[in-house]
Amino acid sequence: MTPIKIIPKKKKTKKNPHYKRDEPIEVADNLSGPEYEEIYSDLESNIAYLKQTFGESADLVIRKLHPHPDVSMVIIYMEGLAGSQQIQDSVIKSLLEWFGKYPVIEEPATLISNLADSSMTIADIAYTNQFKELFSYILSGESAILIHGYNQSIIAKTKDPTKRDVSEPRTQSVVRGPQEGFTEDIRTNTTLIRRKIKSENVRLEHKTVGRYTKTEVNIMYINGIVNQSIIEEVRRRIDEIDIDGILESAYIEELIQDSTVTPFPTIFNSERPDVIAAGMLEGRVAILIDGTPFVLLVPVVFTQFLQSSEDYYQRSDFGLIRLLRYAAFFLALLSPSMFIAIKTFHQELIPTPLMITLAAQREGVPFPAFVEALIMELTFEILREAGIRMPKAVGQAISIVGALVIGQAAVEAGFVTPAMVIVVSITAISTFVFPAYNLAIAVRGLRFAFMILAASFGLYGVTVGLFLLVIHLCSLRSFGVPYMSPIAPYNKTDQKDAIFHLPLKWLSTRPRLINQTNMSRQQSKGKFQKK
Repeated sequence: MTPIKIIPKKKKTKKNPHYKRDEPIEVADNLSGPEYEEIYSDLESNIAYLKQTFGESADLVIRKLHPHPDVSMVIIYMEGLAGSQQIQDSVIKSLLEWFGKYPVIEEPATLISNLADSSMTIADIAYTNQFKELFSYILSGESAILIHGYNQSIIAKTKDPTKRDVSEPRTQSVVRGPQEGFTEDIRTNTTLIRRKIKSENVRLEHKTVGRYTKTEVNIMYINGIVNQSIIEEVRRRIDEIDIDGILESAYIEELIQDSTVTPFPTIFNSERPDVIAAGMLEGRVAILIDGTPFVLLVPVVFTQFLQSSEDYYQRSDFGLIRLLRYAAFFLALLSPSMFIAIKTFHQELIPTPLMITLAAQREGVPFPAFVEALIMELTFEILREAGIRMPKAVGQAISIVGALVIGQAAVEAGFVTPAMVIVVSITAISTFVFPAYNLAIAVRGLRFAFMILAASFGLYGVTVGLFLLVIHLCSLRSFGVPYMSPIAPYNKTDQKDAIFHLPLKWLSTRPRLINQTNMSRQQSKGKFQKK
């Protein structure tokens, strides 16, 4: 088979507002002043400049030390970002002990290197002579050591180690499988992935995004498996982001996606390390953002949003549970619209006994089927949002009791029929089957569009809507990969793990449209034979 080269989607002539602008961006304050200015040799000048730049911030700590008659220095750090106990034990105490041991400075020219290499017991040391880098280190939780007469700073990696412990994922829960999830600390997240993939081929690239937040973004992939054109495209899109700040991975997700005019997500996100590791083993690229427990995975295809990690942990059922999710997808999308179309325009499709029952239920109901469905759907969406936003102690009570009470009261009051309550309930329950929450959001929005088509044109409108939806899905791309692959374009080999899920012994190759470098996933050893 001829390898398929992934070609990045060509840019349109219209400028994309998410990417870097060609013209300079006007800002209120001067952010470019100290970017390329070197640190001064005079200590007091450095202190004055730091105080002026940070605006006499109360949390900026400048600790002056005179460990030697001929040496004056300061330790600068941000209170709360840096670990105060670590600074006291590994920096201040170490420096004082070193100068007490060596009271005579024989080589002043090498004082900086001697202090860093021989005195401090801190694990990691860096150097800088630029104010821009110095500010970045301080605001990241590191400590800067400035010495009078030297225009270079020692950076001690004293970032506060306080962070949330690894806990069970709150989304994409499974019955069988790992019960650990990502945290807000990016270094913890990279560690969780490396625990899954213990290979020297795992690569980690560092980038900084955001003019004010300077958020750390890491790109992780497996060299030798990943497609290099995808890596280059990921680098290019992240480098072109020019924004004030990145507060969550959703910022990166929206700024680098192929198309914004679509309700369907074209980038996968997960807080499960095993899911991200499995994607990397298929040739995908993981994007980790500091400050969020959700890691991005690209490229992605539509079938991936209906797959659960538990599909691979339980004994293979040839995709029966996965087929149930596809059935739930169509129920969540089309149940209200099909009911509206048949009840309004195509009563002949309903069996006579059921038609008589439905007609009896409609006695006294003043609204047509479309208005009934709209009232119930909007009510349920409001209850769903209320259950999410309310405190956990009362959120579940509002969502469950509220739906039961309001549904029963609406039927007794004659606003809706019992059949419509059943249809809306089945629709709502079906949306909870999806492993990916962002796909459920897309279906919830499209459901109302299909309801409008059904109320206007009947089954003809629903059919036209489905054709338009399929055409739209087939037109989407995720970093150059067709969104509906391996269904469209059809690939016979990759059907083993698309709609169906065959046993692991039969999944010997990686997805062809994502990986062309290393296709072999496992080597066949033949069937087990009894002795």
